Amino acid sequence: MHKHQWAGRRRPAVISAAALAVALGPVAMTSLPAQAAGEGASDLYIVQLAGNPIATYTGGVQGIAATKPAAGKKVKVASDAGRRYKQHLESTHSAALAKVGVPASAKTRDYTTSFNGMAVRLTPSQAAKLEKSKDVVRVWKNEIRTIDTNTTPKFLGLDGPGGVWQKQFGGNANSGSGMIVGVIDSGIWPENPSFAPLANPQDQWRVDQNWNGVCDGGTGPDKVVCNNKIIGARAYYSASKVEPFEFKTPRGYNDHGTHTASTAAGNYGVDASINGTPVGKISGMAPAARIAVYKALWATPDGRASGATADLVAAIDQSVADGVDVINYSVSGSSVYSVTPDEVAFFNAASAGVFVSASAGNSGDTVGVSSVAHNSPWEMTVAASTAPKAVSKTLTLGNGKTYTGVGTGAKVGPAPVIDSEKAGLPGADPAKVKFCYSDADDNHNNGITPVLDPAKIKGKIVLCTRGGNARVDKGEAVKAAGGIGMIQINTSDAQSLNADYTPVPMVHLSATDGAPVKAYVNSDPNPTATLGDPFLDPAARNPQMAGFSSYGPALAGGGDLLKPDITAPGVDIVAAVSPKADGHNNFNSMSGTSMSAPHIAGIAALIKQKHPEWTWSPMAVKSAMMTTATTLDDKGLPIQRSGENATPLDFGAGHVRPANAMEPGLVYDSYAPDWMMYLCGINQLELIQPAGTCNKVGTIDPSDLNYPSIAIGDLAGTQTVTRYVRNVESKTSTYKARVQQPTGVNVKVEPSVLTVKPGETKKFTVTFTRTAAQFDQYGFGALTWQGNRGQVVRSPLAIRPVALSVNPGEVKAATTSGSQALTIRPGSSGTLTAKPAGAIPSQVNTGTVAQGGVLTTTVQVPAGAKVARFATFDSDYTPGVDIDLTVKKDGKEVGTSGEATAEEQVTLLKPEPGTYTVEAKLFAGASSLAIKQHSFVLTDKAEGNLTATPASQSVLVGKPATVTVGWSGLTAGQHYLGAVSLAQGAAPAKDVLVTLDPK
Repeated sequence: MHKHQWAGRRRPAVISAAALAVALGPVAMTSLPAQAAGEGASDLYIVQLAGNPIATYTGGVQGIAATKPAAGKKVKVASDAGRRYKQHLESTHSAALAKVGVPASAKTRDYTTSFNGMAVRLTPSQAAKLEKSKDVVRVWKNEIRTIDTNTTPKFLGLDGPGGVWQKQFGGNANSGSGMIVGVIDSGIWPENPSFAPLANPQDQWRVDQNWNGVCDGGTGPDKVVCNNKIIGARAYYSASKVEPFEFKTPRGYNDHGTHTASTAAGNYGVDASINGTPVGKISGMAPAARIAVYKALWATPDGRASGATADLVAAIDQSVADGVDVINYSVSGSSVYSVTPDEVAFFNAASAGVFVSASAGNSGDTVGVSSVAHNSPWEMTVAASTAPKAVSKTLTLGNGKTYTGVGTGAKVGPAPVIDSEKAGLPGADPAKVKFCYSDADDNHNNGITPVLDPAKIKGKIVLCTRGGNARVDKGEAVKAAGGIGMIQINTSDAQSLNADYTPVPMVHLSATDGAPVKAYVNSDPNPTATLGDPFLDPAARNPQMAGFSSYGPALAGGGDLLKPDITAPGVDIVAAVSPKADGHNNFNSMSGTSMSAPHIAGIAALIKQKHPEWTWSPMAVKSAMMTTATTLDDKGLPIQRSGENATPLDFGAGHVRPANAMEPGLVYDSYAPDWMMYLCGINQLELIQPAGTCNKVGTIDPSDLNYPSIAIGDLAGTQTVTRYVRNVESKTSTYKARVQQPTGVNVKVEPSVLTVKPGETKKFTVTFTRTAAQFDQYGFGALTWQGNRGQVVRSPLAIRPVALSVNPGEVKAATTSGSQALTIRPGSSGTLTAKPAGAIPSQVNTGTVAQGGVLTTTVQVPAGAKVARFATFDSDYTPGVDIDLTVKKDGKEVGTSGEATAEEQVTLLKPEPGTYTVEAKLFAGASSLAIKQHSFVLTDKAEGNLTATPASQSVLVGKPATVTVGWSGLTAGQHYLGAVSLAQGAAPAKDVLVTLDPK
C-alpha cells in the first residue's frame, strides 16, 4: 500500500535537475491503489458522470427544479427538488453501468451533492470500457491519502480585551456562534474538555435552520455521543484499510483529527497538561462554533493515518449536504493537478458557499523542490509558521560552550552525555541506533527489538539524530534505556526546530549548532552537558516559516497562481489529542501544515459569522484574509525562513491577521465560471470534461484569474493582467495604488485611483515590463490600495521574467509525421533562432520481475545533455498493471513517479553528467511481468526527423511570433524524444520538448 507523507508531503512526479519541477505525463491519482490487483481482478474506482451535482444543478432535467442554492443560502438536499434530483443522478449512475454490462450492485457508494459520480468495483477492462462511455467524464482508481495551540489566540489578536472575540462578538462565548465547522480527518475524542457542551448557546435557531446532518456515532464502548458542541459524526471506511486496533466509529484513535478539530473550534480556556505538567489554557479559533466530524482517515501501525479517496470524497459530499459552513482538510493532495476527485468535490462545495481550508504540505525541507499541494484557486492553501512560546532552551557543554535551541522538560545536568551511535546493542541496525528507535510501534508493541543499550545509557543525556522515526519516539527510546535527557540534532538547516513533549527533558538544535556539539561529545573523554529550563526568548522573532512548510511556485498553474495563499501558526501547537494513541495524554503539541490549516478554518468561520451577507462568498472571505495579512514579524522585520528573508513563495500573502480581516475594505471575488476558464488556461478542464468544453466556457490566461495575489510565471517582456475589486463597506471610498516593484520590473496600474461605492465593483489593469531583471528568477513586490479612511488592501506580486514564453510548453503527438505551431512571445526585440535536437528513440531495458520486485537499469548521461527522461508506458502492458519509477544518482534519489498505472515518467532538464540508476518496481497487476524500462538521453545532435521553421526570424518584444515544429519518418510503436532550442541573443535558450509516440 502506498501512503503519502503528512499533509501533502509529496514530491512531484517530474523533477528537474535544475531544481525546477515540471509537470509532465498523464493525469492520474496522486498515489497508488489501496491493494494489489491481479489481472482481471476487480478494484475500487471513482467514476465522475456528466452533469452537475445537487450543489450546482441549475435546472434542465424535465420536471426537476434547480437545486443550486441562492447566494448566501445552503444547499437543501432534503427538499423535494433535492430528493428527486438525487434519485435522478443515482439512476443515471446505474444506467451508465448497465450500458457496459456492470450490475448496479457493483456500486459501493453514490456521490450526489458536491460530486456527481459513484464508487464502484470494476475490473480493469470494465473501467476502460466505462471511461469510453459518453455518460462518463472521468474514471480514477481509488488511492490512499494521509494526514499531512496555547498561545496562538493571543498572538493572532483574538483573545484579550482588545481582541477580535471581545470587540467583534462580545466575548468568546459568542465567537463562532451559529457556524458549523466540518472536520474531515481521523475522527475525534469526544470526551475531551475542548468538546464539552456549550453553556446556554444563543445560536440554536441558526443551527436548526442550516444543519441537515446526523450523529451516527456507532455502537458499543467506542461509540461517539454527540452534544451541542459536536453536533454531527460519521465514519467512512468502505474503501480504507481499518487496522484491528482502530475504532470502527467516528472516535479518533489517531490524534490528528482531535487536534485539528480543537484548533479550529475547540472550547475556550480549557486547562491543558502534558505528561502531568500544566501547559496553560487552550482555545480554538472559533470557540463557540459547532463541530461536525467526518472520519475518513484511519490509524496506521506507524502512528499516522490514511484513507481512500473514495471515502474522502464521500465525506466532502456529505458535509456539504449536511450544511457545514467551513471544511478543514488537513490531508495530502496533488502538487500538479487541480482535477483530482477531492479537488473537483471542493470546486462544487465552494460554488455552493462552503469555505475550504487545506494544508499546503510538509515537503519544504526537500531543498530545491517546489511541492506545495492543493493548488486550486477555490480553496485556501495554508503554509505553517511559528508563534511565541516558552520553548527556548539552552545546552551547555562541559567545555563551556552554550547553544540555544528549543525544548521541553525541566533542567537536567550537568550529567554525562553520549552519542547514540556509540550506545547501540550488539547487532543492532546502525541507522536505527543513530536515530534512536524505540522498541514500541505506536503503542502496539509489535515485537520490535530495542536498539539502545541501557548499560551504556543509564543516567546519561543521549544525543540523537533527526530522521528515520518520529521525534517523540526518540525520547521514548532514551527513557526506555534509562537516559535522563535528550539532545536532538538536525541534519539540514532547512529542517524545523520542534519543542516536542517527550518523556525526558530534551533540546532540539539546528544542524549548524549540532555539528560542534556532536564533535565535542565524540572527542572529549568525559563529555558532560546541562539542559536548561525552557524560557521565552525575548529576542526570538515570530512568526518564522517552518522548515517543513511546502513552498511554491505552484506546479498546477505553471507559476501563474501564487500558492500557498497564506501562513498561520503550525509549529508546536498544543491542542486536544486522543489518549488512546498518546500515552494517556488528553493534550499534546503537534507540528505541520495540518496544524496551520485549522487556524484558518476557524478564522474563516468568524469572518462568515461577522458577514453573513450573500455577497461574502468563500472567495471574499479568502480575499479578506490575504489582503490584510502581514509580511513582517513581531519585531517589525521581514518574516524569515532558515535565517533568510522569506518570500511569497513561502507564505503567499503573509501571516494572517484576523482583526484586520474582519473589515478588509475591498475584496477580490471569483466564482465557478471563472475557475472553469482558469482550468482551461492551464489545460486541465478538458482532462475531466469533453473535448471542446473550453470553446464553450472560454479561456483566460491563468494570471488573469481575479485573485488577491498576482503571479506571472513567464513574463516575456511585458504583460498586462486584469483585476476587479468590490467595496464591502457601507460608505463610498477612494483608494490610491501604491506599488513596491519587483527588482528589474516596471509596474504600472491603470487607473491608479479608484472611487468605489458600497457594493460596487471596479476594474483595473496592472502592466508588468521587464527592465533589468534576471531571467528565470522570481522577483517579488506588492500592490497596495490605500483607502481614504486608512484601509490597506495589499496584494503580493510574484513575477518571473523569461527570455521568451512558449505555448504549448511541450509538443505531444501520436503520429509518424505531422506538425504543430508554437506561439512564442519574445522578452526582447532581435533575432529568434530555432534549432531541432533529436528526435531519438528510447533505449529499452527489459527484465522479468515478480510483484514487488525491481528492474534496475544503469544509464550514462554525458556532459552537456539537454534532457534525460526515464519512462514506462501503459501501451506495453495489459490494463491494471501498476509500475513505479525511482531515479537515483550517486545513491541519492533525484526523481520519482508513482502514479496509479504503468504510465510513469521522470524528466531531468539539464541533468548533471554521470551514472544514473533507474528502478522500475512492479507494484500491482501481475504476479510476475516482463518490464520494459525506456530511457532517453537527448543531446544537441539533430537526427533529421525533426524540423523547426523558420530557423531564424526577426521578432519584437511582446509581439507573438510562430515557429512550426515538424516530424516525419518515425516508426509506429516506437517512442521518441526531441526538442526545439529557441534562442535570442545572449538570453538563456529555452528547450521545448517534443514527445512523439506514433501508433
